[in-house]
Amino acid sequence: METVLSGIRSTGQLHLGNYFGALKNFVKMQHDACCYFFIADYHSLTTHPDPKLLHDNVKNALSEYLAAGLDPEVATIYIQSDLPQTAELSLLLSMHAYVGELSKTVSFKDKIRQQPNNINAGLLCYPVLMAADILIHRATRVPVGKDQEQHLEMTRNFAQRFNQFYGVDYFPLPQSYNFGEASIKVPGLDGSGKMGKSEGNGVFLVDTDEVIRKKVMKAKTDSGPTEPNQPMPEAIENLFTIMQIVSPADTYHYFLDKYNNCEIRYGDMKKQLAEDMIAVIAPIRERIDDIRSNDKYLHEVVSEGARKAAENANRTLKEVREIMGIKPF
Repeated sequence: METVLSGIRSTGQLHLGNYFGALKNFVKMQHDACCYFFIADYHSLTTHPDPKLLHDNVKNALSEYLAAGLDPEVATIYIQSDLPQTAELSLLLSMHAYVGELSKTVSFKDKIRQQPNNINAGLLCYPVLMAADILIHRATRVPVGKDQEQHLEMTRNFAQRFNQFYGVDYFPLPQSYNFGEASIKVPGLDGSGKMGKSEGNGVFLVDTDEVIRKKVMKAKTDSGPTEPNQPMPEAIENLFTIMQIVSPADTYHYFLDKYNNCEIRYGDMKKQLAEDMIAVIAPIRERIDDIRSNDKYLHEVVSEGARKAAENANRTLKEVREIMGIKPF
């Protein structure tokens, strides 16, 4: 069985795009492979988050992913900082990572532009820590987005460089995890692009029913079609795409027929779309609230996750230290 690792950001809320995209695949993947999921609180420190909020951010992220279907009985779910072996492996790997290659990464250049007054060593060494996250479990597959492909390539480079330098075949060269089918892409409510937090066009899993209704009713539309079977503008096509994802098939086809016959009333469509979104989100939101208020359960999840992750990490770190010549007397 393949070993798969996936990181979870410790900031940001899950929206419908996350839920119907990567999360649905994660929930399935955890039954098909040996999966490790971790909340990346070390990585978030590169932007100097408010220490008063960091723990709550981690707690929120953990609660949302558990509510959305990650199962601690099936997969290993842990907090990055609960596995100090990762930090030591990052240090050891950094001995074979070079400043020139790290300074050329796209993410580092982007961060320099975004936060010119906070260009810290953590930003420069971000790819090394990410490599340690992966290699501490000797993972063979990693689900990555477009923005992380370069980091995964660097992980393979670090692993191969380590193997060649010490004359071993120790670290596997991890590949991107292919879910076997295209991920569902949920568009935003602003008429263009995909749903996302930074774009301000998302419906989140923690949104109340009233907030969902207000967001959907503000979604961009036009004056309506003037000819039967008229091609849809992007904003209208986005609404129908979301409806196709969250609504029953007969509801979707009812409004599609109305559009093609020039009888569409966008107000009615958006009201129905909002209620169908609520039907999907409300049960998840209730589970999030229940899980987040249960500190005992969350403690059990992360404690057991750290214990299971440490079994693998201790073995890897012991063997890496021996390969590098660090041995006890």
